[in-house]
Amino acid sequence: MARKWKIGVLTHSLKLGVHEGILKSAELGADGVQLLVTHGELFPDNFPGEKRAEFKRFVADQGLEISALCADFNWVKGFTDAEFNKENEPRLKKCVDLACDLETDFLTMHIGHVPADESHPVFQEALRMCTEVGKYAEERGKCLLTETGPESPANLLGFLKHVPTKGIGVNYDPANLVMCGPFDHIGGVGILKDYIRHTHAKDGICLGKGTWKELPLGEGGVVFPYYLAALEEAGYDGYLTIEREEGEDRVADVAHAVKFLKAFCT
Repeated sequence: MARKWKIGVLTHSLKLGVHEGILKSAELGADGVQLLVTHGELFPDNFPGEKRAEFKRFVADQGLEISALCADFNWVKGFTDAEFNKENEPRLKKCVDLACDLETDFLTMHIGHVPADESHPVFQEALRMCTEVGKYAEERGKCLLTETGPESPANLLGFLKHVPTKGIGVNYDPANLVMCGPFDHIGGVGILKDYIRHTHAKDGICLGKGTWKELPLGEGGVVFPYYLAALEEAGYDGYLTIEREEGEDRVADVAHAVKFLKAFCT
């Protein structure tokens, strides 16, 4: 039986601009796009309501869905810095409102490295922030998704179990787990399966001492046949959204990634 995942493209990876990135994603055979909304024309303050419906039609006219928004304003601080959160919280709520207008359910970001000690002030601040913005999202039928990577899947699960809202979930990025740990990117699917709502298709290797290298799909440490089998076993049927952060020819790398993933989806 063919697997039913859809293939997405984080258009920022293409470095073509918003509209050209959407057009190119359709040309490459993607089913959907993820849109970066932290700055530029799609940042909520720069994107008035009357333009949002027109933009949504433009995406649909290319035969695409919006798989998610990327609202990651600082992947290191995430939700862990109280001073940063004073500006991050209202921005994220505006991004949730934007997701409502664009009719997409998910927003991805990093919550930052959360210590395992639940009494630690950083743990408590991240929990407060997740609770506040998560409830705001849940009330509007949306979900904020933290990317995997800075900690093991087990530690992330331990934190998520404290969050009292369904408005917080996981954007599963296997390459982040490989590059930042390395952590078990295959077994982690089973650990976090109840929270996974969206995924990034990326690859890379850990170089040690907190350094890593991102690579085209199939050239790094992500064992895609086993990883995708784990997603299938977990019952995940959402998007595999291609993200490319490095590389001289981003379009060629994304085109390769689309073909690479389609071999597992048909």
